[in-house]
Order: sequence, then C-alpha cells, then structure tokens
Amino acid sequence: MTEILDFLKQNSEALTVIFTAVVTLSTVFYAILTGLLVSETRKMREVQTEPKIHITIDSFEFAIHIIRLNIQNIGLGPASDLQFEPAVIEGGEPAEKLLGEFTESNFFKTGLRHFGPGQNIYSTYTQTTEDFEGKSSSILSFKLSYKSATGKKYTEEIILDMSELKGRYQLGKPSLYAIAQSIEKMQKDIGHVVSGFKRVKTDVYSSDDRRVEREEMEKRFAKPKAQRENS
Repeated sequence: MTEILDFLKQNSEALTVIFTAVVTLSTVFYAILTGLLVSETRKMREVQTEPKIHITIDSFEFAIHIIRLNIQNIGLGPASDLQFEPAVIEGGEPAEKLLGEFTESNFFKTGLRHFGPGQNIYSTYTQTTEDFEGKSSSILSFKLSYKSATGKKYTEEIILDMSELKGRYQLGKPSLYAIAQSIEKMQKDIGHVVSGFKRVKTDVYSSDDRRVEREEMEKRFAKPKAQRENS
C-alpha cells in the first residue's frame, strides 16, 4: 500500500495530465453526441412540418382508358403558395395537346394557396383511345414551387413519362364499381314501384277463386269412384 502511495506522489503531475486528457476527450465526445441529437431532432421537426407534392397518372376504375393527373401532398405538413410550371419535354404536337387537356383545370394557372397534408386534387381528363400512340409517346414536365408552414421554400421538377400507359389492361369490373351499379339499379327499381311508374307483377288469388276451386273439388269427390279414376 505504501508503494502505491509513493508511486502516486511521484507521478501525480503525469496522472493529472492523463486524467485531464480523458475528461477533455469525454467532453468532446458528449458535445459531438449532443450536436448529432440536436440535428436529428431538428430534422424530425422539419419532417413533421414538411410538405411533399407528388403527381401521378391516374385512371378511372371503370375505364382505364380515361386518365387524369392526381396531384397529392404526401408530406406531413401543409404546402402554401403552390405554383405549377408545366412544359413538354418530348412528343411534339400530340404532347402539347395532351398537356393542354390536363391543364384546363384553373388551379394550374392560379396555383393553390393552401394544400393540406393528405389532400389531393385531380386535373381534367383525356381518353387514350384518341391518338394513343401520340399521347403514350409524350413526356411532360411540371416544375413546382411552394412553401412549408415554417416558411421554408421548395422547388422541384416532376417528370411524367406517358409511355407507362403502354401494356396496361383490366379484366372485368372493379368490385366496388359493380356493387355501386347494382345498388343504383335496385334504388331505381324500388323508386319506380313506389311511384307507380312500374307495377309489380303478381298473381292475385281471391276469395272467389278459392270458392270455385272448393266447389270443383266437392263435385269431383261426389262422383262414384270409377268415374273419378276415369276423369
């Protein structure tokens, strides 16, 4: 024990330097770790208030040849002052015509002042049965600019390649659409019956019919057995 104390006394300055170095390195490490945690917290907060605009090609369930643009805010925060700058990248006149059909919706010109998280809005539609080759060869561009709730500005460009439409098909009718059609038909039939526009076809069995049937049975059983068997 005495030897240990003598060693500590003789090397106290060196041990102090080593201890100070360890404390300094620990402090630097914790400072770096704290900085990383603060950065991650800031990013998480931004994600919770950050909008993200998405544009896709969408078709009607009951007719896949009728398409439109689906503009969505897939972010967690609202977007404000959303502006669109549509343009044709490839496709010539058919692409210009297609872009004109999509952008007939007025919000492409005026923009959207507020676009909430999870909100979506559709453009006007077009039919791919008309000039399919021209439309499917088009490549469109949409430059977007908008702001988040914290005032941060975003600019991005979304490219839509209409060749994705090639090879798409649909078998049968979607279940929800078929159910909706059946319910609509039932409502019309019930409405017609209630209003008297259509009459329910029924066979009415009156008391006179029962009386006539009973009399015929009484006459039949009143005959001798041989006559009943021959009749």
